Amino acid sequence: RKEETKGQRGSMEDEEAKQRRKLEEETERVCPSHHPPPPPDELFDISTTVDPSYVISLIRKLLPIDSGSEECDQSNEEKDRVSSCPEPAKLSGSSMEEAWEDHGCVLWDLAAGRTHAELMVENLILEVLHANLMVSKSTRIREICLGIIGNLACHEGLLKHIESTAGLVNILVGQLFLDDTQCLSEVCRILTTGLYGAGCTFWAECLQPDDILRRILWIAENTLNPHLIEKSVGLLLGIIEGQQEVGQLLIPPLLTLGLTSLFINLLSIEMSKLTTERIPERYPVLEIILRAIEALSASDSHSKEICSSKQLFQLVCDLMKLQDKAEVATSCVTAGVLVANMLSETVEFVPEVSQGFSFLEGLFSTLPFASDDLEARKALWNVIARLLARVNESEINTFCLTQYISVLLSSSDNIEDDLLDIQLEDSNEEFQNSFPSQMKSSARTIAIQKMESILNSWNVRKENLQEDSMNGDCSVNKADVKRLSDCCQRYIKSFEGS
Repeated sequence: RKEETKGQRGSMEDEEAKQRRKLEEETERVCPSHHPPPPPDELFDISTTVDPSYVISLIRKLLPIDSGSEECDQSNEEKDRVSSCPEPAKLSGSSMEEAWEDHGCVLWDLAAGRTHAELMVENLILEVLHANLMVSKSTRIREICLGIIGNLACHEGLLKHIESTAGLVNILVGQLFLDDTQCLSEVCRILTTGLYGAGCTFWAECLQPDDILRRILWIAENTLNPHLIEKSVGLLLGIIEGQQEVGQLLIPPLLTLGLTSLFINLLSIEMSKLTTERIPERYPVLEIILRAIEALSASDSHSKEICSSKQLFQLVCDLMKLQDKAEVATSCVTAGVLVANMLSETVEFVPEVSQGFSFLEGLFSTLPFASDDLEARKALWNVIARLLARVNESEINTFCLTQYISVLLSSSDNIEDDLLDIQLEDSNEEFQNSFPSQMKSSARTIAIQKMESILNSWNVRKENLQEDSMNGDCSVNKADVKRLSDCCQRYIKSFEGS
C-alpha cells in the first residue's frame, strides 16, 4: 500500500513538474529572459507608470561593454553562470547588440512620457548614453542613444540636465560628422530643441565653429533623404527665428558660407519635383524650406541678400500660380508672406508681376487657406494692393480691363468670405489695438477701393463690349459684377464709419 501511495504521489509530482515546465516555456516564448517583461498594463497603455525597478534594470543593460563588465557586482556563484554577466567577447556578438537594441527601444518610447523621462534621468540615463556615444561603433546603437536623448530634451526641465552633463552637448554636436541618415536626423532634432530652449546661447556657442556650420549646410545640400532635409533645414530655421543672441552668433557666418544660395537651390529642387510629380512625403520639406526663407526675409539685419534674389522671387511666384493648391496650401500661404516681404524690400520686382493675371488670381485663391492667420492675410492683401495700384483702369484697353474683371469675378467668393471675416475681426477690441491707427487694414482698404473702381470702369464701358463676352469662351456676368461691387461698397462704408 505504501508503495502504491508513493507511486501515486510521484505521478502527481511528475504532472505538476510538467505543468511548471510548460508555463516556464510559455513565459520564455512571450518574454525572453534577456528582456524582462514590463507590468502587464504597460503592454497596452504607454501612459501607465512603469515599475521603476524595470526602468532601472533596462538602463543597467545599456551600459557599454567595458563599463558593463566592471559594473557587474555579483557573487562568484553568479559570475560562473553564463547568462548573468557575459565576458566582453560575448557582448560584442550580434545577439547581444540586438538585446541592447531591444532594451534601448523600450527606453526610447518611455522617454516620451515626462514621468518616465524624469525617472530615467534620476537614474543616470544621460551618463550611460554619453558613455555609449563615446565608445560605440554601431550606428544603430548611436541612433537609439540620440533618439532617447531627443525625447528627453522635449521636456523643458530635463533639457537643463542635458546641458549640465559634462561634455554631452559637445559629443552631440560631434555626431553631425556621422554618415548615417537616421543618426543625423536625431542629432538635428536635439540641436533644434536646444536652440529653442532657455539655454539657447550655450547651444549656439557649441555650433559656432566654421567646420560645424559648414557641415550643417553640407548635410542639407547633399542628402537625398526628405526627412533629413526637413530636420537639417529645421535646424537652420531654429537658428534664424530663435533668440536674438543665437542669430547674432550664427547667421552672419552662415550667410558667408552660402546660406542664401543653399535655400534657393533647395527650393528650386522642390519646385521642380512639385511641378512634375506630386509626392506627399516632400510637402513638409517644401514648407520648412519656405518657412526658413521667410524667416530670413523678415530679419531686420539679414534680409537684403535673400530679398534681392530674382531667382527666388520667380520660384515663389510660380508656386503662387499653381491651380491646385490644396495639398500645398500651407506652403502657398508662406510663399505669399515671403512675396510681401520681398516686395517691401525690392520694389523693382513689382512691375514683373503687375501684368500677371495668373499671379493675381493665385493671391486671391490663397486667401481661404490663410483664414486662421491674420498676419498672412494682411501680407496677401498688401501684395494685392501693390498690384492693383498699378492698374490705370480709365486708360487700359477693354480687353485688358475685361481680364481683370474675369480674375475678380472668379475670385469673388474668396473675396467676399474674407471681407466678412475681416469685418468681424475689425470689431474685436484686441484687433483694433494691435496696430497703429494709420496701419489698420490700410492695404486691404486700398485694394478694395481699387477693385470697386475697376468694376465701375467696366460698367461704364460695358456697352462697347461684344455682348459681354471676354476672350471668346468666357463671358462676364453683369449680376456677378453688381454683387461684387456691392460687397466692396459695403466694406468701404463700414470702414469709413468705424
